[in-house]
Amino acid sequence: MTKIPEAFLKQLWLTFGASLAFLIIGLVRGYSASAIPSIENLDPDLIQHSEQKSWIGAIPPLGAFLGSMCSGPLMQRAGRKRTLQLTAPLWAASWLILGFAPNFPLVLLGRIMSGLCVGFALAPAQVYVSECCDPEIRGRLGSLPTLSMSLGILISYLAGNWLSWRYLSFLSALFCAALFFVLLPLPESPIWLSSRGLDNTAAVKWLQLSQHAIATVKEDDQEHNEKVEEPKSLFTREVFFSSAVIKPLVVGFALLFFQQFSGIDAVIFFTVEIFQTAGSKLDAMTATIVVGAVQLLSNGASTALVDRAGRRPLLLLSAAAMCAAMLAMGAAFYFEFEHNSYLGYLPIASLVVFMLGFSLGFGGLPFLLLGELFPAHYRSQLSAMASAVNLISMFTVIKSYHALERVLTSAGTFWMYACFCAVAFFFVVFMVPETKGKSLAEIEQHFRGKKRKNEVDLKSVQTKF
Repeated sequence: MTKIPEAFLKQLWLTFGASLAFLIIGLVRGYSASAIPSIENLDPDLIQHSEQKSWIGAIPPLGAFLGSMCSGPLMQRAGRKRTLQLTAPLWAASWLILGFAPNFPLVLLGRIMSGLCVGFALAPAQVYVSECCDPEIRGRLGSLPTLSMSLGILISYLAGNWLSWRYLSFLSALFCAALFFVLLPLPESPIWLSSRGLDNTAAVKWLQLSQHAIATVKEDDQEHNEKVEEPKSLFTREVFFSSAVIKPLVVGFALLFFQQFSGIDAVIFFTVEIFQTAGSKLDAMTATIVVGAVQLLSNGASTALVDRAGRRPLLLLSAAAMCAAMLAMGAAFYFEFEHNSYLGYLPIASLVVFMLGFSLGFGGLPFLLLGELFPAHYRSQLSAMASAVNLISMFTVIKSYHALERVLTSAGTFWMYACFCAVAFFFVVFMVPETKGKSLAEIEQHFRGKKRKNEVDLKSVQTKF
């Protein structure tokens, strides 16, 4: 019988703890799809017109954008784990405000607060996992947060099928309490502790990390000077436009931009509405749950494949599948196939293929790369900035969906998303490096463009995997 290494189990435990944050992000993202029909049915006075519906869906990413701008300094000063713990009570409060809301302004307050907490938690959770895993298993474990997000979306869809929008909020608040308590026994990121001049021995020992995992890249002026000085500010011309910063920044920003402009959150936030408009033969709520289940299963497949197939092949397959699916979805709207025809299933088939393709690559890998690409000294700030780009893109996609439908028609809107997916494919071909099996220090070296000395000889280190 094969014995599972204790190091793997410890790192898996930490990953599950951090992934609870992504599960709650999934609850935030999936909430409006089932809550809006529930509000219209049970409390019709709360929503007077379609503009209010769009704000319920679109305002969390706006709050998340603001939160992500604060998360960089917060996780740099307080640490990755503590930032997540500080976020949990505020997150629970946002769900309670939403659940007890007697009017539309308080519904919006609850939604924007839940979005603010998404911004606080998104980058710290992914960076926390990436910094606390050995390179050989970082792909699998680093993909679990996105799998958890898909699970959160599916839970929201399923629970929303039976619970009213208020009780769905109360259920979501319980997960925030769980996040706080699950994190209590876990160590802080060893790389963060080291960057703050603190002893990381206990954290490394608890996680049983190899030296390969915690190796760092030394600057030229550190090679002849044992005294480590405070790194220069990110926002100096010398640092910001250096190859070690600007190259991964462009790659990270672009991948997170394309992730949103594939149309994913227009699909997630308005799934029921899309199926109702398309006239799918399948019940709209049932179709929504099917799409959520497909996303969860295909994210699971991506988690299993990422350390075998690598990041680039999965991203390319993902972009190609999404492009084809959005073209088919546009065709379903444009040709208005008869409901009694077998083509009446084209909307659900298109979105299933889209979710399958999205979840295999662009669903989780941009977040995984967010924790891998950026240099250690500036990882907190850069990952927070990348999250901000992702979230403002999400807000733009969600808020513009109904307006684009009016201007371009539904078919034109989905074809526009297909064009973004095609551009994403060629961006990956020419710009995205493979990071499979590489330590964070080796990835940093790649972007610097020349070899630098590490604290350890990376090639000679023995690992447990």
